[in-house]
Amino acid sequence: MDAFYFLMDGLATAAQPMLLVYALIGVTLGTAVGVLPGIGPALTVALLLPVTYRLDPTGSLIMFAGIYYGGMYGGSTTSILLNTPGESASIITALEGNKMARKGRGGPALATAAIGSFVAGLIATLALAFLAPWIVKVALIFGPREYFALMVLAFVTVSAAFGDSTLRGLVSLFLGLALACIGIDQLSGQARLSFGVPEMLDGIEVTTLAVAMFAIGEAMAVAGRVGTEDDSVIAVKGSVWMSREDWKRSWKPWLRGTATGFPIGAMPAGGAEIGTFLSYATEKKLTKHPEEFGHGAIEGVAGPEAANNASAAGTLVPLLTLGLPTTATAAIMLAGFQQFGLQPGPLLFATNPTLVWGLIASLLIANAMLLVLNLPLIGLWVKLLTIPKPWLYAGILLFATLGTIGANPSSVELGMLLAFGVLGYVMRLYGYPIAPIVIGLILGPMAEQQLRRALSISQGDWTTLIQSPVAAGLLAVAALALIIPMILRARGKGAVLSQMAADED
Repeated sequence: MDAFYFLMDGLATAAQPMLLVYALIGVTLGTAVGVLPGIGPALTVALLLPVTYRLDPTGSLIMFAGIYYGGMYGGSTTSILLNTPGESASIITALEGNKMARKGRGGPALATAAIGSFVAGLIATLALAFLAPWIVKVALIFGPREYFALMVLAFVTVSAAFGDSTLRGLVSLFLGLALACIGIDQLSGQARLSFGVPEMLDGIEVTTLAVAMFAIGEAMAVAGRVGTEDDSVIAVKGSVWMSREDWKRSWKPWLRGTATGFPIGAMPAGGAEIGTFLSYATEKKLTKHPEEFGHGAIEGVAGPEAANNASAAGTLVPLLTLGLPTTATAAIMLAGFQQFGLQPGPLLFATNPTLVWGLIASLLIANAMLLVLNLPLIGLWVKLLTIPKPWLYAGILLFATLGTIGANPSSVELGMLLAFGVLGYVMRLYGYPIAPIVIGLILGPMAEQQLRRALSISQGDWTTLIQSPVAAGLLAVAALALIIPMILRARGKGAVLSQMAADED
């Protein structure tokens, strides 16, 4: 019952007029960037980090969470009408949703996506509110070695989850860890890898790296693809409202998608795309209309979209209770917390309960705002798809540069922004994931600090890292998280090659 009272207090905080404005700005921006292909919530939050530096911490974090939820909502519009998933989590929505749009049923497809997202977001946010205090109680028993093992698990799962190659994910991660070593050593006070540049003594700014990798790198990548993609938008025909038959076929997939997406989003090795794939497979097995799958089945939109949004709330469970980001957007939100001198984790619930519960409660309000924004204003969001890409990405480049200069007016900072932007473009070009490098920079110093504390307590005995059952268990899970995706990918590639050989015969 304590969680219920805390949630009520959080609702009173989130209902303050100024915080409602922040939530509205967040969900509106999130929906807009979700609709625009190639611009996800991670990029938007990264762009706003320098701008919100001097703003109210609670309002800024509520806005970031609104952007995250809104981005998940808006991504369905691009997938259904353009057959271009803005993020990997929207791939499944495009399979059936675009087929529905081509049959003139784009309206019901967008409606079931929006209502399913609302249902899933509401249930998953309540689950977050009641689950978080229990996880906090468990996390309070963690010492330095348990936290180090948790960081290792985060590193491994992020490297294995992002991209098609675990090796490339690890390379990206170690680049981030190397960048995290730049600056003054926290324990000895010695300068490391600063090369005599005073501006580098404080280390690499997370905001600079995030803006460069997500905004500058993405703009360069889009410029390199101009003229190679079909950008034709399918018009929404008829009403966006669902028929009675559509409602009948959608409500169970909404609930099943929520039950699938939330726990997978909350897992350190989870991810929204895994939940959407599982939800689609479940609906395909349980449907009474198997002949429609692959040709525009509404269940194939309702279930995965619910799973997608439920996973967003699930992602906030490890972020708020353990300080563990499991997605790119969560990593940027972690940087947002650190920007205001806050460290997500069990102690945050004790030291800043008003902020944490206000943030959780604001998600319920943001969810209602999103439903109101998405259904009546579908026509407006569709018009955003007609913005010429050169104008759009030129604006992003300008905003990224001005934001970075405003937060840290330095020629060195501007040079690093350009250098990391080029690095982000090259990594995209060769298929290296972006999120691990940012997470390596954010969590690297924390992992180093906890490792050195653990070794100091044990007087240099490395076996202390596996003497705790919790730490040993977390390291074992990390090893499995590294090995299992490699095996599954190898099997998947083998099955594809076998099918190709059979087709040729």
